[in-house]
Amino acid sequence: MTLNGGRGNNVKYAPYAFTELGVAMLSSVLNSKIAIEINRNIMRASVMMRQFALNYTDLNRKLDDFMIETNMKFCNVYQALTELVEQKKMDEKPRRRIGFVQNDDEN
Repeated sequence: MTLNGGRGNNVKYAPYAFTELGVAMLSSVLNSKIAIEINRNIMRASVMMRQFALNYTDLNRKLDDFMIETNMKFCNVYQALTELVEQKKMDEKPRRRIGFVQNDDEN
């Protein structure tokens, strides 16, 4: 949440996440062994997240391609079935009704 003020937005709450650049800047300021180790772990995690995002994008693209290909194949099957049904309708001859037919003319 931000507060509106003046020329820019003032941050009301401290952020809960750092960018890779922010972590690198923080590691240049902090010199304790624990801080350096934590920053290294954060950097490794951010690299892993970037790799995951790239793989996710690639997977998403492959899924979209698969769906397009499948829809095209299904469209061809649907079109062929529609043509067969239309052809069958054209080939059918009118049939005589089966069953009892009452003629009103005989009365």
